[in-house]
Amino acid sequence: MDEVANQQFLELEATHWWFRGRRRIFFHVLDKTLGNSSSRRILDVGCGAGGMLECLQRYGTTWGIDFSDEMVRLCRERGFDNVLTASATELPMENDFFDLVTFFDCLEHIDDDQAALNEALRVLRPDGLLFVSVPAYQFLYAQNDRLAHHKRRYTMSTLRTKIQAAGFKIVHTSYINFWLFPIILPAVLFIKLKERLLSADGQTTNLSYPLPQWVHHCLASIFSSERHLVSRWSVPVGHSLFLLASKR
Repeated sequence: MDEVANQQFLELEATHWWFRGRRRIFFHVLDKTLGNSSSRRILDVGCGAGGMLECLQRYGTTWGIDFSDEMVRLCRERGFDNVLTASATELPMENDFFDLVTFFDCLEHIDDDQAALNEALRVLRPDGLLFVSVPAYQFLYAQNDRLAHHKRRYTMSTLRTKIQAAGFKIVHTSYINFWLFPIILPAVLFIKLKERLLSADGQTTNLSYPLPQWVHHCLASIFSSERHLVSRWSVPVGHSLFLLASKR
């Protein structure tokens, strides 16, 4: 990721409404799926600075890989020792080793996303679980995606096709961030129009605009309330999407 985007993610992962909301949704889904057992082996692919590793520890022993030496260093400074610098398409792990592999908004950064999913299948034990979250809709691809080094955005059908091509059985999937989507959609399209008419600001991401903490709290509450719906049903539209699958 771009240095500016990296720094913003590090500073805001604990306070920004988007990070807070998605964490509550994802771990609500995982809690319902995995139950109370804490004996699993878990790999977080593209773990960044370890923002999700602490939450994943409730399910067992965690490992992480990231392509950035700097992110791996930050993880280890935070006490996450089982973190390696590695490529998602060449995981330095044994076959059939993990019970859960996660790609939290990581797959869109990988040139060969199909190869990464194939590797996830290899390192998962039989009946192991895969959790993937990605940004939705290529027509929303904008400057924020370029700064974050996103290769693509996904639809539900394109993600399902890739997951099934790797050999996974899909368990559950849904779009998320749908309550706020009627606001996000015109805002992103306006930004894209502005970028087309004017030169894009190379340092500005969606996280660059400061908001009062009470606004973050309200938006996080609205966003995270979706967990009660998406953990049971598949919502057909939203700004992002997630997918849970199992190794056949």
